Amino acid sequence: MNRTILTAFTANIALASPAYAAADPLTDIIVTGQRATATTDEIESDKEIISTPDAASLVARAPGAALIDNGGLSGQVQYRGLFGDRILVRVNGQRFSSGGPNLMDPPLHYAPMALVDRIEIDRGISPVRKGPGLGGGVNAILKEAQFSEGAAMQAHTDLTAGYRSGDNSYLMGGLVSLSNERVKLGVIASYEKGDDLQFPGGTIASSSFERLNYGAHAGLKIGDGSLTLSYRRQETDPTGNPPFPMDIQYFNTDFLSLAYEGKLSDNLYLEVEAGHVAVRHLMDNFSLRQEPASPMDQRSTFADADTSTAATALRIGTPDRHVRIGADVETMDKDVRITNPANAAFFLTSLNNISGSRIGGFVESRLAVGQIEAELGARLDHHRMEAGAPLLGSAIPMGPRILADGFAASDRAWSGYTVDIAARFWSDMGSFKPRLSLAYKTRVANAIERFSWLPTGASGGLADGNIYVGDLNLGNEKAWIAEIGFDYQDSRFYARPTLFYRRVDDFIQGVPFDDTPGIINSPVEMVANMNGDPTPLRFGNVDAEFYGADLDFGWHISGPLNLDGTASYVRAKRRDIDDNLYRITPPNARVALSWQEDVWHLGAELQVFADQNKVSATNSEQPSNGYLLAGIFGHVELTPRLTLDASVENLFDKNYAEHLAGYNRVSGSDVALGARLPGAGRSAFVRLRWTGF
Repeated sequence: MNRTILTAFTANIALASPAYAAADPLTDIIVTGQRATATTDEIESDKEIISTPDAASLVARAPGAALIDNGGLSGQVQYRGLFGDRILVRVNGQRFSSGGPNLMDPPLHYAPMALVDRIEIDRGISPVRKGPGLGGGVNAILKEAQFSEGAAMQAHTDLTAGYRSGDNSYLMGGLVSLSNERVKLGVIASYEKGDDLQFPGGTIASSSFERLNYGAHAGLKIGDGSLTLSYRRQETDPTGNPPFPMDIQYFNTDFLSLAYEGKLSDNLYLEVEAGHVAVRHLMDNFSLRQEPASPMDQRSTFADADTSTAATALRIGTPDRHVRIGADVETMDKDVRITNPANAAFFLTSLNNISGSRIGGFVESRLAVGQIEAELGARLDHHRMEAGAPLLGSAIPMGPRILADGFAASDRAWSGYTVDIAARFWSDMGSFKPRLSLAYKTRVANAIERFSWLPTGASGGLADGNIYVGDLNLGNEKAWIAEIGFDYQDSRFYARPTLFYRRVDDFIQGVPFDDTPGIINSPVEMVANMNGDPTPLRFGNVDAEFYGADLDFGWHISGPLNLDGTASYVRAKRRDIDDNLYRITPPNARVALSWQEDVWHLGAELQVFADQNKVSATNSEQPSNGYLLAGIFGHVELTPRLTLDASVENLFDKNYAEHLAGYNRVSGSDVALGARLPGAGRSAFVRLRWTGF
């Protein structure tokens, strides 16, 4: 779980609550603020009291999920051991490339909690219609204007404000809209700012954050369909990233999308969408943290990423019985330029003019054989990537020049095909719903893994303190996936256990650069040693496997008293050598006891995390100790339109360190250099939400 541990259960978790009574008992299960089917979970943001600004913390509430905490606004989703771009994470259904070489802006960086309406999570595997992705899928849906009834324009607001004591942070934002039966117009905006985070031993330096988000959208009903145009801009200002050698100075990012969906006839439904995302990024190692002793060691890195997407799909049949065919295209351009602000002649492009494209098509069917429901799909994608020759200033020393010349002389283009297949089966047997998923999934190497010619700490967000270099000859990851489980629900109890196994061939991770680690006998090792790491890692193909189990459950004990919880276990290890995979969440469980009335509820929560001793020797990973945390939470409807949520996390102010939090890279902090970053101390959180007009 994340460093801002205390979150609360929704007023809808009770099996006797109004939300449960309104649910279809054959298709829906209400679980800790989630609406679930056999294939998808849906978490409503207003039903969870999340004190952190990072939307990845909301996803971490789901069984099997966890948070890779790389800074206040840089959290990555881990799901059943996978994280980074192995998880298909989108915002409003839009795919895009991170602007940072260390994934300081993972997709949920662009989903401020004040603007999130809900998050959809594909259970286990992501269907092929959503694009390639090795693990599950996550889609953050932002608040949006809705068509209303009648010809008269109606106004609506959904506004949120909150405060957290642990870092003296605040947030405000929401949606203002006008709509009628044919037209909708909406404006969204949010602003968040926080100081350095407090823990029982002091302050985590370089953990402050600041983010502004604003945009507008419009929709028009056209016959039996609707057309929606949306623009959004996010400006992330100076924000700390203690596990990285640099902090965010800015992310200035623009999102543009156009989408149409509608019924062409009784059995034909069309979806068409196009979008563009432009990321402009600066990070440095001196503005938020203690400056290097010498100005010559100051670094400012500029990074850009542009992603364009288009997709179309035609559904033939009904929502429950159909064949869907579709095609999609995605293009990407990236650049990373490292500079020294004290020396204009010191610059080099660690990634220069990276271009890539993917063109894919899929077919998917929803059908039934007797009582067995099935969703079957396959997709084929063609990928292309190419890198330009590095550019270097006159002050760059000879070692990097040798590496740049070698990379410029190499074959810097790659192309290939991938195939994904997914099959899900389930059956509705009243209170018992068995389910089975089987899949073959693939992933191609990203730009960092393939084209990093310069040994640096850029690792795509691994934050293990190692220096990495890429490999032009990386093969595609290929995963065989199986999971089995069931959903059980009666009038007072629900449970959703799942067992899963994932075998991955050619898994991409860091391996020793050569057969003589520690012996500096190559230009790569010489440059890495100059940068402080005599044993650099090279991204290489290995064999791996993941297996485990997760569960969520709830029990309506009596009257307004309810018990809910989750439990997760994942084991992730190499198959080619005796080693574990890096940064895997330890076994953990969470349980909450709540008293729920019609307009208020109160509760207490316990979270327990086991020791994590199964760590990666290759990545020099440190083990971590287990811990137990307690918190309290509450919710009250002050008026039909105004609600108040409150919580206290880490109630007993325990000093602990999360296994997924990474290691401190900031000098002058109350956290020692190289030590695992601690979790937040005792902290109170309050949130007001007003829905009006």
